[in-house]
Amino acid sequence: MDYTKAKQRIEQLKAILWENSRKYYVDNAPTMSDYEYDQLMHELEALEADFPEYATPDSPTRRVGSDLEERESGFAKYPHKYPMLSLGNTYSIQEVEEFAQRASKAIDRPFTYCCELKFDGTAICLTYRHGKLLRALTRGDGVKGDDVTENARHIPSIPKELKGYGYPDEFEIRGEILMPYESFDRLNREREIQEEPLFANPRNAASGSLKLQDPQEVGRRGLICTLYHIPTGQVDYPTHDDALKAAAGWGLPVSDKRAICHNIEEIEEFIGHWDSARKELPYPTDGIVIKINEMAIQQELGFTAKSPRWAVAFKYKAEQACTPVLSIDYQVGRTGAVTPVANLEPVFLSGTMVKRATLVNEDQMRMLDLHEGDWVYVEKGGEIIPKITSVEESKRSPGAQIPIFPTVCPDCGTPLIRAKGEAKWFCPNAKGCPTQIKGRMEHFVSRKAMNILCGEATIDQLYSLHLASKPSDLYSLHQIQLMSLEGWKEKASRRFLDSVNASRQVPFERVLFALGIRFVGETTARDIARHFGNIDAVKEATREQLLTVPEVGEVIADSVLAFFKDADNLTEVEALKAAGLRMSTEASSAPVAGPLADKVIVISGNFSISRDEMKALIEANGGRNSGSVSGKTDYLLAGSKPGPEKIKKAGELGISIIDEAQFRELIGTHEASSSPSPLQAIDPEPTLF
Repeated sequence: MDYTKAKQRIEQLKAILWENSRKYYVDNAPTMSDYEYDQLMHELEALEADFPEYATPDSPTRRVGSDLEERESGFAKYPHKYPMLSLGNTYSIQEVEEFAQRASKAIDRPFTYCCELKFDGTAICLTYRHGKLLRALTRGDGVKGDDVTENARHIPSIPKELKGYGYPDEFEIRGEILMPYESFDRLNREREIQEEPLFANPRNAASGSLKLQDPQEVGRRGLICTLYHIPTGQVDYPTHDDALKAAAGWGLPVSDKRAICHNIEEIEEFIGHWDSARKELPYPTDGIVIKINEMAIQQELGFTAKSPRWAVAFKYKAEQACTPVLSIDYQVGRTGAVTPVANLEPVFLSGTMVKRATLVNEDQMRMLDLHEGDWVYVEKGGEIIPKITSVEESKRSPGAQIPIFPTVCPDCGTPLIRAKGEAKWFCPNAKGCPTQIKGRMEHFVSRKAMNILCGEATIDQLYSLHLASKPSDLYSLHQIQLMSLEGWKEKASRRFLDSVNASRQVPFERVLFALGIRFVGETTARDIARHFGNIDAVKEATREQLLTVPEVGEVIADSVLAFFKDADNLTEVEALKAAGLRMSTEASSAPVAGPLADKVIVISGNFSISRDEMKALIEANGGRNSGSVSGKTDYLLAGSKPGPEKIKKAGELGISIIDEAQFRELIGTHEASSSPSPLQAIDPEPTLF
């Protein structure tokens, strides 16, 4: 390859890798498999070795992927005492053998290897001081991470206080936050009902869950923690394995799925054993980590710019199977979106029998060049949701036809529409399409909405018997009616009606979410409810007023306006109001006295506490939060990395810009945070993870 082509390819690879790194770490929605990503990384490494003049410090080969978001995340950011690096990885046993050979040549005395499972989750760094959990940070960019301490406190396997004795007065321990398969399946079932995007795999779900703004919801996600590394120099143990045994004795969740190996044969035996045994585990793993066990030797070998020289990860290739497509179903969701789903000849893959796989939309079907009866490759591996990755054209039957995407709704027969910029086809018959009607009712009764004990089968039964075709109908059902239906007995009918009655106490923000306004998810419903206070104010809000709500953009604002312009929707809202549902917030209308009384404050950036806590502090002192800077704003409270547009607009309008210290003076509190300053010095000695 000549210099010009090499430079072009290096720049192309860097752009592809950084874009997919962002999708992986920040968006939690990767579009490239781990294997594809690693192969491109290896290609870039080889090109940079051959053409070192084009290797730059900002190359993905020299920097750790970052989970820090460019937008405001609501989490304060703090430096790691020891940078959290990544591992060099390989899919080749030969390269593991080469790693062992290099170690043997470099080390002039006996040593061992500690082999561990490579967990497929999101990295976490815990700090304990005086035996109590002080802080939990994400990997971030390897130098600093997001402070997710409050969320970590709601993960049951992370101890808030250590037990036993012998632990340092203050130390860090690193590991992984995992989402077990059972929790992952439950979460995706809930998201499917809500027609929210499904998480591709448990790693993405764990990462997304750890960054939620509601610690209580984090606790409900079923996350677990496993720990596997104490940075060098913090504890005085001869081996890595000894340090982990000590940590387990302090009550920390250290994995016992490890072994001490003395040579490459034992390492390969460990890799071979877990290639099949890991499929029986309740949580995802994707490989084996091989580490030099002796701590002194780890220090001698040191690090590259990105990885330790004393460890390597062997990754298992994603499991794949080839099976024929028997037929394609076209499913209609509660918003009318039509999704193609392939019915497959059942095939055993990654521990489960796979019979169906989504085809996402018509464009995806065309990209695959799918024909009727084609044999397709289905992959799981880290992708727990079965995904069709390609077609085996050599097995295609002569004359096989391209499947025709329906032009009318498969449920009600209404012609489908596809709005400009939309990837999916929709059925516009929202009021007459049975699947959409039942889907909206399923959304209404779901746990995060009204939490009524009413599953899909019950909704289908009540709808087919003309007992309930809209949510308000549920509030007029009687026990005698229910007990006359097939399958209903006294206890079941009473439990159902009790849950209906209890839903009258559900807070307004969840009632607003339950209405099923398109694009209005749980968080957006909460923000709108708190901003306007009651359903009548939301109903009468102008587009401009809606756009002042945090996170509400033009698409959401237009959707809310369209919902409340519909006469049938207005009638349903009034029926729900008459049924006794809460249609206003519980907050007192009387202003709170305090130093911020009648002051409108916009916050931007990161603070020593979470953004939700800062907003609560403003309200507790009589102030009012707003999501955007306007002529009515009294202060822009700017933390670290504030939004440049808000700063610019505040300057143009002459709005006072204050920092956190000035804010605390304003409200009369000078309490110092127990957290160290984000600007504190970073220990220059790097360590793994």
